[in-house]
Amino acid sequence: MPVFISYSHENKEFVDQLAMQLVQQNVHIWLDRWELSLGDSIIDKVQDAADGASALLVILSNASVASEWCKKELSAGLLRELEEKRVVVMPVLLEDCKVPLFARGKLYADFRSNFDDGLKTVIDGIAKVTNPFMNRISAPEYHTDWSIDWGDVNGNFALIINFVEQAKDQPFTVLTNIELLASPAATLKYHQISQAENEEVARASIITTVHNYLSRKSDLKPRLSSEYENVERLEIPGDEVHEIYSLRIGTRRLGEDTGKDILVNVSNLISQAHEHMTSVLKSPVTEV
Repeated sequence: MPVFISYSHENKEFVDQLAMQLVQQNVHIWLDRWELSLGDSIIDKVQDAADGASALLVILSNASVASEWCKKELSAGLLRELEEKRVVVMPVLLEDCKVPLFARGKLYADFRSNFDDGLKTVIDGIAKVTNPFMNRISAPEYHTDWSIDWGDVNGNFALIINFVEQAKDQPFTVLTNIELLASPAATLKYHQISQAENEEVARASIITTVHNYLSRKSDLKPRLSSEYENVERLEIPGDEVHEIYSLRIGTRRLGEDTGKDILVNVSNLISQAHEHMTSVLKSPVTEV
C-alpha cells in the first residue's frame, strides 16, 4: 500500500523532489496532485488514501503546522496509531517551526541542512512499515524474526517462510521453516489475483489460506526434544477444485541443550505474520 504525504502546497517544490526520490527507490506514494482528477471529491479521495496508506509522511513547516487541512490529516494518522498500535505517522522536518506535540517524542527526518541525510532517514523508516513480508515480533520475554521468499518450482508457485525465535536469557533459538508448493490450479489462481490486484495481495492471500487452516488445528505444536529437525507435512485445500497447497513444516532448535523439551506453536507464528501483512496492506486479506 502507498505512503501518504501530508503537506502544505506552499512546500510543493520540496515535496515533488522528495516524492520523485522515493519513486526512484521503488516506494509507492500517494500525492494529491498526482492522484486527483477533475471532478473528484477531494475530501473522500484524500480520506480514503490516508486510511489505506501504510504510513503518513507529515511534512512539518511553518505553513503546514498552521494548515487546518494538514491538522485533520495528522489527527487521522494519530488515531490510527492508537488503534493499530504501530508507527503510522512519520514526521519530516523541513524548516524550523513550532513542532506539534505528537512529533516532539518521535525521531524525525531532518531536511533542514542536508537533503540526502533526511532522505536516508525517510527510506529507512518507510522500509519498516511498508514491507509485508519481513518483520520482527517483539514480546516481553522473546522476539521472533521472520521473512518470506517466493518463486517458481517447475512452473508452480512456491513460497518459503522462515521464523527464528529467540527467548530472553535462554541459550538456544528455534528455527521454523515452512515450504509451500501450490498445485497447478492454485498457481493459476495466484496469477489471476496478481493480475486483478497485485502480487503482494496474491501472496498474502495464500498466507491467509494457511492461517485460516492452521488456526483450526490446535494440535499443530511440534515438540522438540533433540537436535534433530521435526518435520510435518500438510495438504491444505483452497476453495476451487484441485486448488491445493502442499506444506513441509520443519522445526528445530539451535544452541545449547538444556535437557528440556520445547513446544513450538506453528499456528501462532503464522498468525503473527498474517497480522503484520494485513496491517501493512491495510485491508483484510481474503482467502484465495
